[in-house]
Amino acid sequence: MFRIFSQKIDTNPKKIQKILERGVEDIFVKESLEKKLKSGRRLNIKLGFDPTGPNIHIGRAIVLRKLKAFQDLGHNIIFIVGDFTAQIGDPSDKLEKRPFLSSEKIAENLKNYKEQLGKILDLSKVKFLYNSSWLSNLTLKETAELAESFTVGQMANRRNFKERIDRGEEVSLREFLYPLMQGYDSLKVEADVELGGFDQLFNLKAGRIVQKHFGKKEQDILTTKMLEGTDGRKMSTSWGNVINIIDSPKEMYGKVMSIKDELLPQYFILCTDLEKLEIDSILSGNDPRSAKMRLAKEIVSIYHNSAAAREAEEGFVNTFSKKEIPEDIKVVTVEKNRLLSDVLVDEKILSSKTEFKRFAEEGGIHNLGSDSKITDFKYLVSEPIKIRIGKKNFLEIKVI
Repeated sequence: MFRIFSQKIDTNPKKIQKILERGVEDIFVKESLEKKLKSGRRLNIKLGFDPTGPNIHIGRAIVLRKLKAFQDLGHNIIFIVGDFTAQIGDPSDKLEKRPFLSSEKIAENLKNYKEQLGKILDLSKVKFLYNSSWLSNLTLKETAELAESFTVGQMANRRNFKERIDRGEEVSLREFLYPLMQGYDSLKVEADVELGGFDQLFNLKAGRIVQKHFGKKEQDILTTKMLEGTDGRKMSTSWGNVINIIDSPKEMYGKVMSIKDELLPQYFILCTDLEKLEIDSILSGNDPRSAKMRLAKEIVSIYHNSAAAREAEEGFVNTFSKKEIPEDIKVVTVEKNRLLSDVLVDEKILSSKTEFKRFAEEGGIHNLGSDSKITDFKYLVSEPIKIRIGKKNFLEIKVI
């Protein structure tokens, strides 16, 4: 049904080994998947994304880059846009109920999805499908038959459901339906292999259960490792610790330079194409800053190009190493003797006066004119000033 591309299947053992090992958390069932990849048979490789937000960050790009590796071997790539399941809400790794997402919000989030995916995948060799085309047409009888695939015990023992139940919190039947729907996607597209993040394992295994229930061959599963955000917490847009694949080269480079030193090894492995021997060599020098600059250059080159990466690096060096002020510094005009904290919050550079206090205490607000730090919580802007807040935010304040 979906075997539409004629590229010859590549069974190179080294490439297959790399697919099965690099950035991989778990494979179920590894022996089966390895045998399939070596057989020369064209496989249906499935990956689904729910468009719950407008941007794809480099954490979510890990599984997309793995999908590209399968694409390069010549396999059928089936990308399922979860426009229906996004409305239901994926409970994976969530310790509270997800709200319904409106169809209007989903449509808004989808506007630039293909453009972003095109930074990683060859879109001419991708079969795009929207799961609303089959899930929205399921009758109650068909839904009941699908629900027969699972028991209540299986659902209730799911880790995040169990934790919520143990705390006395509600888990809706709607949330129980989500893995069934993802599993039904696998049935509809005849998936041989499904990819996903490790937090998706329960949903991915649902595909095997549904396929078996309906008498079909069970898909193999490959899960990728999870990437922590720049601050070491889970990568989350709401926490501001993400690097989006459509960030400008300058912004992307600066964000990479802000990651915690201890995250360097996993960022190199999960976000670049460098071989492990070269990565080990880069990290062996005990110079985190130089290693980050190389990492930043590699990542910007992947999502933009090498020329943009060089330009971003030059801008970073000029700004931070030579203490130059960027040409595009933001300029605001305020009334004399305004509190600096109010200005930074009003301009959305800092989120609150509490955050201003923390930056001031930690020496994170620099007066670029006098090369000094502003530590006074009640600092008044009495004259024009240029400041740097943290590592990458610059502001010129004029006074009237």
